[in-house]
Amino acid sequence: MNSKANQPFPEKLFRRQDESPDALFYQAPRFVTHIDEGAIAAVTQLYREYFPANGTLLDLMSSWVSHLPADVAYERVVGLGMNEAELRANPRLNEYVVQDLNQQPTLPFEAASFDGAAICVSIDYLTQPVEVLRELGRVLRPEAPLVITFSNRCFPSKAIAAWHALDDHGHLQLVAQFLQAAGNWHATELLDRSPRPRRSDPLFAVVARAGAL
Repeated sequence: MNSKANQPFPEKLFRRQDESPDALFYQAPRFVTHIDEGAIAAVTQLYREYFPANGTLLDLMSSWVSHLPADVAYERVVGLGMNEAELRANPRLNEYVVQDLNQQPTLPFEAASFDGAAICVSIDYLTQPVEVLRELGRVLRPEAPLVITFSNRCFPSKAIAAWHALDDHGHLQLVAQFLQAAGNWHATELLDRSPRPRRSDPLFAVVARAGAL
């Protein structure tokens, strides 16, 4: 792990119960959703609010479904994830890249290539989140939104230690600190979009705008 990229955070915060290669863990496709219908609807609503129609989007840490509004057209949607079978099955992706961000956090895209980006229920698995978020800021156009969503579920063995140590609101603050440390984000919003009344999974979001370093 590149601990320098995550300063000022101690390296121990990014340790995981299972430190075996992530490629092994994600080798078999999982054609399931990791949050329930109510939380998925909340994610889709956020995308409707923040992502421009006909824009070019990056779905980071993507899988077989992107939760984008079915009635909104986008010029191009690019997925980057760990399992090729899942990415190939995603009907919203125009193209995809298979990449382990914990091994290679540099994104294979030109600067200012996208009008928006999403990380859905996956930020807790990044061992170099600051570097990945800095890269996201590079490949987004100025003022483009990044929508990071998460719930109270995870694969415990692959989530970083810092995630296990915090509650839901602590997770919001942690993600905001990652963005601040990346240095090329602003206008950060911390949102609780949990369905009301609470009959489904909670849904939290951190939204920020890309800006120059």
